[in-house]
Amino acid sequence: MRKAIFPGSFDPLTLGHSDIIKRSIPLFDEIIIAIGVNAEKKYMFSLEDRKRFIKETFKDEPSVSVISYEGLTIDLCKKLGADFILRGLRNPADFEFEKAIAHTNRRLSKIETIFLLTAASTSFISSSIVRDVIRNGGDYSVLVPEAVRVK
Repeated sequence: MRKAIFPGSFDPLTLGHSDIIKRSIPLFDEIIIAIGVNAEKKYMFSLEDRKRFIKETFKDEPSVSVISYEGLTIDLCKKLGADFILRGLRNPADFEFEKAIAHTNRRLSKIETIFLLTAASTSFISSSIVRDVIRNGGDYSVLVPEAVRVK
């Protein structure tokens, strides 16, 4: 069984995240979206809201689930029996950052990191940009899945 962990803060889930998840469904038998929890980080959306956004967005995809976790992603992979970490790449800076983490994870474990390039139509979207648009009262609806569009 090919099981992948897609880790992130998903604060909030964006169309870029959603695209990576949808395109990875045929590649894996199970995809666990793992929301990392860092007590020192300030989030715009609560953990419960972020889980709800993901569950609602992928409610019709039985191979996709969502959990939260603390600690190293490779430890979570070992605990859940996942052999792959899924990551999306928007640009060369993402690649350089993710490459270092992937090499470290590979050195510490046998877990492979699988990179998918974001679609050109979503490559400019980041959660931090979405949060900035929200904070400044802008229309963020074109950047996030419908479930994230808070009424």
